[in-house]
Amino acid sequence: MEAKYLTPAVTAFDKDGNLDYESLKNLYDYIIKGGVDGILVLGSIGEFFSIPKEIKKALIHSAVNYINKRTEVIIGTTSIDINETIELSKYALNEGADAVIVVPPYYFTLTDEGIYEYFDKIAASINGNMYLYNFPDRTGYSISPDTILNLVRKHKNIIGCKDTLGGMDHTREVIKKVKPYFPNFRIYSGFDDNFAHNVLSGGNGCIAGLSNLVPELTSEWTKAFKNNNLNKVSEISKKIDKLMDIYGVGQPFITYIKKALVLKGIIKYDTVTFPLPSVSKEQEDKLKQIMMEL
Repeated sequence: MEAKYLTPAVTAFDKDGNLDYESLKNLYDYIIKGGVDGILVLGSIGEFFSIPKEIKKALIHSAVNYINKRTEVIIGTTSIDINETIELSKYALNEGADAVIVVPPYYFTLTDEGIYEYFDKIAASINGNMYLYNFPDRTGYSISPDTILNLVRKHKNIIGCKDTLGGMDHTREVIKKVKPYFPNFRIYSGFDDNFAHNVLSGGNGCIAGLSNLVPELTSEWTKAFKNNNLNKVSEISKKIDKLMDIYGVGQPFITYIKKALVLKGIIKYDTVTFPLPSVSKEQEDKLKQIMMEL
């Protein structure tokens, strides 16, 4: 049974809002040592939506070269401007990234035909692998299983998708629709507590944020599945369910994952891009309580 866990890494900044390369290297080393199956740079938790293009390029260059093939590296290259998305995708792949991942345009809802045309253009414009990123809570609409299948039929470089929804209904339909024809197509869930359900349904695992904090635990989870140790799978599931409380400390959750990483000594600052909130003393105490319980 295949099961993988990839980490969508936070983007560490110093107190002035500049990239904190020392903290970023510490984080990548911590994640890799924890045994995860890959790192996503500039995902949603990586604040791709509010980082200028040239800073993104600096981060991509640093991350790809520092990780240096020690694990799979996927780069988020989404921009509201498709030309910038293509430019960043080409840059990331030329730097040596294993793949890029792209969210469809947000603000206006696209039809299935519009979504198809969007990804069709990007896939045809780049010389490298790409993941589709479905996140309807942020885009306002979902990529249908039929659209995913049609894209995969046309483009061999579309190798997987991240399906970020609270439940498993949509992800399960993607698995049923695509896997019979393309069994190697990778279907990941975007929330940690969907990991076990995803794998049991025939998917490939998760690209989810808690693995920033506990990469060794999520790695152990994947090994439990591979060893058919369902008692261990259940035991770790309960621990992850408790850690999911971190997402409820405040919104957006990015700030609170960063603060937890500061409390663990992995990164130096919990600086986020404006207008993401800072962490209050009460919220910090809640984080400490959740972490101490485990």
